[in-house]
Amino acid sequence: MAGIIQKRVCAEIEGPFVVFMIGARINRPWKLNVVLPFLATMPRMLKELAADPALGLLHVRQHFGLTSVSLVQYWRSFEHLEAYAQSPERQHLPAWRWFNTAIGSNGDVGIWHETYLVQPGCYETVYNNMPAFGLGAAGKLVDATGVRQAAHQRLRAAVKAPA
Repeated sequence: MAGIIQKRVCAEIEGPFVVFMIGARINRPWKLNVVLPFLATMPRMLKELAADPALGLLHVRQHFGLTSVSLVQYWRSFEHLEAYAQSPERQHLPAWRWFNTAIGSNGDVGIWHETYLVQPGCYETVYNNMPAFGLGAAGKLVDATGVRQAAHQRLRAAVKAPA
């Protein structure tokens, strides 16, 4: 487990980035012949992404429920996310094609995703007594003091002056 940072910090990341949330709900858990192959697809993708940082995934956090799973992912850009999703040489596109053929809209498994394009100065974070988490694990952590003391100050501090 990552060490707890025992002070107030906030996250910074250079330039724009993408927050991609994706998840699934197992609607018919008794259909193991469908559920188990489906559940095996995401770990393969995450392993592939972790092995090659140039693909653009900065950080991922998984959350598990009784019949659902969701992931919050931070990507360098929408172009990185889209290139990965559409590449026939990568794990996602074959898994997506399999899903549409084997499961499609039959109701066994529900899937969802949301994509947020984030510009500098349009986010703020704070963490206290936490390990690196969320955007703080995707970017870098800095002390939440001075110009980063309050939320409105952190928003302004996230805007980088043009070079």
